[in-house]
Amino acid sequence: MPLDVHSLQSFYASPLGAVARRLIGRIVRDRWDIGSGLSVAAIGYGTPYLDRFRDGARRCLALMPAEQGVVIWPGGGRCSATLVDPQMLPLRDGSIDRLLLAHALEAADRPDALLEELWRITAPEGRILAIVPSRRGVWARADSTPYGQGQPYSKSQLRDLLHRAEFSPIFWGEALYAPPVARPFLIRSAPTIERIGAALGLPFAGVHIVEAIKQVYRPVGVRAVARARLPPLKPVLAPSAHRQCRFERSRSVFELAPPMARASRMASMELPTR
Repeated sequence: MPLDVHSLQSFYASPLGAVARRLIGRIVRDRWDIGSGLSVAAIGYGTPYLDRFRDGARRCLALMPAEQGVVIWPGGGRCSATLVDPQMLPLRDGSIDRLLLAHALEAADRPDALLEELWRITAPEGRILAIVPSRRGVWARADSTPYGQGQPYSKSQLRDLLHRAEFSPIFWGEALYAPPVARPFLIRSAPTIERIGAALGLPFAGVHIVEAIKQVYRPVGVRAVARARLPPLKPVLAPSAHRQCRFERSRSVFELAPPMARASRMASMELPTR
């Protein structure tokens, strides 16, 4: 079940949420260099990471599930946030070049149906970037944060889910190695812990960050194979079958003849006596 939008807003306004936004946003920024001709959207609660793309993208949308709620975004100017049904998005096929998933996949009742709809609106060779709680991480066990809500995933589960939806992963990353404790010392030390955890590949990162590309398969045609044409075959009866067929035909004609004709024919068939 999706979190309430006010809980998400309060978390990212806190010191712990600001650290999480900075550490995750660093990877998002490194992966996506948005040009002026691309369309960007976020499903779930992705507004903490969308601000960096507003100036470079052709359009930038925040799609928030109806169960979660919606907030006005951005704070100034025209609102680009809307309330949607995640399985029936009001967008044309192939209209989004970059799609960010934040607090969406772990909260979905039907993740396969959600990814199927996201595949529909993603442009050919378009990319999605999913931020998903890790099953091995400490953040998935902390109910005080949004990453402790919903369904966490392992790397193999995410890979299978993306492959079923015809997305091919091209990048795997992890973030939030620091514990989800709002102590000033740990918050100040979070960037250092993050660098050490990423360098050593420690297994207790809080979230997976996976980038995948939409696969559009080319249909493979069937090649015609040249074959030598055989001469047409004519049915031929075997000698025994041919004689049997003539006998049956003669008997049927004899039985269907009138009685007088049958008697005369019998007389003609009698042999002369000496």
